[in-house]
Amino acid sequence: MSATETAIASAEAHSAHNYHPLPVVVASAEGAWMTDVEGRRYLDLLAGYSALNFGHGNRRLIDAAKAQLERVTLTSRAFHHDRFADFCTRLAELCSMEMVLPMNTGAEAVETAVKTARKWGYRVKGVPDGMAKIIVASDNFHGRTTTIISFSTDPEARADYGPYTPGFEIVPYGDLTALQEAMTENTVAVLIEPIQGEAGVLVPPAGYLPGVRELTRERNVLFIADEIQSGLGRTGKTFACEHEGVVPDMYVLGKALGGGVVPVSAVVSSADILGVFKPGEHGSTFGGNPLACAVALEVIAMLRTGEYQERAAELGDHLHRELGLLAGGGAVEAVRGRGLWAGVDIAPALGTGREISERLMEERVLVKDTHGSTIRIAPPLVISKEDLDWGLDRLRTVLSS
Repeated sequence: MSATETAIASAEAHSAHNYHPLPVVVASAEGAWMTDVEGRRYLDLLAGYSALNFGHGNRRLIDAAKAQLERVTLTSRAFHHDRFADFCTRLAELCSMEMVLPMNTGAEAVETAVKTARKWGYRVKGVPDGMAKIIVASDNFHGRTTTIISFSTDPEARADYGPYTPGFEIVPYGDLTALQEAMTENTVAVLIEPIQGEAGVLVPPAGYLPGVRELTRERNVLFIADEIQSGLGRTGKTFACEHEGVVPDMYVLGKALGGGVVPVSAVVSSADILGVFKPGEHGSTFGGNPLACAVALEVIAMLRTGEYQERAAELGDHLHRELGLLAGGGAVEAVRGRGLWAGVDIAPALGTGREISERLMEERVLVKDTHGSTIRIAPPLVISKEDLDWGLDRLRTVLSS
């Protein structure tokens, strides 16, 4: 067997089959390119679901991590460390907020947001104990913990994991009327993705996010924006909410915050909201650890220049123009997205999203499918225009064959 076949066979024999990876085994990566165990190079148009916004092996991030590795990597929150205050301060400033509660993974941050909203509802809004309700959108993806999949509408994510956590109401994404009708005196929060990633990069109708902001403000309900995938430069703005001039009550961040080097996530909000926590009421051994803070501080510094957001906007315009031309030729039924992020619906007659992804892999381009016939394109923001065009040429080749 080849090195690739041997590695895949071993993985399938000894790891749970909770993923269905493409049959490529990556050994190294740099920028927007990955190299497999047999020396073949592939253009990465997925960027770790936006965790690698700044590319593989970004020198600034690697140097920051190396420097911190030589000093201290973990203290737990039992003690202060010298990177923590700077991290919280800089991230709060980036978000135009006041307080940060750091965690590790995106799902942990969403769980933290849920707990924050409920505690705020009981302590501040005065909702009767045990009666708090959080409104979410259909086709959402916020993670895979037991509580989060309890309000998923995806059977693959939800089936066989009951009994489910109560306290959530699901309304159609983009429907302000349904959202308004679902609100009651016991509603403490609306939790939505400004752009739904796993659902196929779904952009809500114009005016939806401002409408959510207005309704939540009128009803004394928290607006929680899950910007784990859409945030930190991906859409051409620091946050996707900025495209409609909206500032939520709370940001949920992850993925790119750790630069693809270490897992870092955070809930960022006001002192009035995050101030509901007292010592011992919520925490994480690794949340806000020195290594994570060092890398995230460098990510924040890079975002503060604005260059990555500008690059995502400019290359994103080019990406969507080119994909729009494909949409007129019969092979592509629809294209959605913002910035360097696109969901492409392939005509079913050409194959499933998985089949198109496998054909692109043969052309040395890596993407990922979702929901049957859709592929997602989300390259590192550092990709060159020439490499992006090369990848788009390979897509045209696959669709025309």
